[in-house]
This record gives sequence, structure tokens and C-alpha cells, in this order.
Amino acid sequence: MAGVITASEPSWIVPFTGLSSRQFSRLIAALRREGADPVRKGRPWSLPLEDRVLLVAACWRTNLTLRQLAPLFGVSKSAVGRISGHLGPILALQPRKRFAKDAVLIVDGTLVPTRDHAIAAQSKNYRYSTNHQVVIDADTRLVVMVGRPLPGNRNDCKAWEESGAKAAVGKTTTIADGGYPGTGLVMPHRRRKGEDLPDWKEAHNTSHKQVRARVEHVFARMKTWKILRDCRLKGDGVHHAMLGIARMHNLTLAG
Repeated sequence: MAGVITASEPSWIVPFTGLSSRQFSRLIAALRREGADPVRKGRPWSLPLEDRVLLVAACWRTNLTLRQLAPLFGVSKSAVGRISGHLGPILALQPRKRFAKDAVLIVDGTLVPTRDHAIAAQSKNYRYSTNHQVVIDADTRLVVMVGRPLPGNRNDCKAWEESGAKAAVGKTTTIADGGYPGTGLVMPHRRRKGEDLPDWKEAHNTSHKQVRARVEHVFARMKTWKILRDCRLKGDGVHHAMLGIARMHNLTLAG
């Protein structure tokens, strides 16, 4: 059965990946270097690597079910599941391990509604969600790492450490909002009851807010991928989707 969507037609690439044809080609080349398309024994994949990557991106972008995606790519429902399970972890963003001495990072947590209750919990949005700690470079706005997902009822200051984000960042200067007390991160000055902040603290808070807003802009772009609004994937699926979307986001910004 012939599919409707294929990477050989460039017009399908931008809507589902957010990448230009050139950026998509660079991604495919990088995946091949990482061993995503080895010669293996047995039955070969029903789709070339380009179409398999486009399929996974379409799954994350549209949040269509496997049964809905299958006829669009001309494969079976089970093939869509195998392709997603194989490529999801390979597409994942690798965390940055080294930072410049003068680097400034920004961290914030975001909730992803997740149907797998084994890894999710009811959160402040009254839905079963997972908490993802996302760290970006304040200068480039690139995502440098995403912590392991935790139940959505975990507050940010605990999730910062338990997700592995704190260990990955180390001593690099990191900006955060007021939800990270006692973590040593750079937070806005808090006004005590009955007191007013001096002008220099007010000015610092204004600057802090303007810089920290960059991570909110990253969340806004990432959540145009509909799977982050209602994730049906089980187990590590939500983590792989978050990391894969972060990688696509970085490729888009890098040009």
C-alpha cells in the first residue's frame, strides 16, 4: 500500500518537523553516523530512514494514533509502533556535558499531561502529568538538557535534584524562578511582609524576569508539538518525545 506522506516530497518536511529540507538532511546524516540505520539480518524496515524519521516526527507533532498514522505512511499499525519504539530513543537530545566558564543557564519545570499513571500524578492542572526540568542556554536559547520525568505533584525544587538536572549542570550559573528556594540558583529577590524592596533589587528583578522569560518562550515553541499536550506513550515514551522535540527545536534555532 502506497503512503500519502513521504520525505521524498519536501513539502511534507516543514509541517511535521519544523525543519527546512537542508536541516532535515543534516539530521538524517547525523542519525546515520550514530548508527540509526545499520545493515541488519532479517526483514528490512518497510520505510527508508528519512520516512521513518518523518513518521516519528508526525506522531509527535500531530499526536495521531498508530492506527491513524499507518495508512498515511503506507505501513501497518504494528510497523508504526516498531518504528516509533526504535527511533524515539535515537532521536533524543544528548545532554551537554561541558559549559563555558561564563555560561549562564536558565531552568524551569513544565508539566506534560501523561496517561501512563505509573509515572504521572495529579498536579496543579488537575490532570495526571509529569514534571520535566528543562535547562536552556540563556544566550543561544538552545536546550542543553532535560531531566528525567517525575510525577507532576513533585515541586520544582525537589524535581531539580531528583531529575538529574542539578548534577548535569554542576556549578554553572543558573537562573530560576521563585519556586527553587534553598537550591543555590539565582532567583528574584523576595519582598518581606511590610517591607518594600530597594530600587536596585527592583531593577534586578526586572532584568531577571526578562531573561528568565526565554525559557517560557522555549516551552511555547516545544508545545506546538501536540504530544506534549496529551501524551499517550507509556514508560520512557514521554521522556524520549521531550528529548526528541528538544533536538528538533535546537536544529531549528541553529539554522
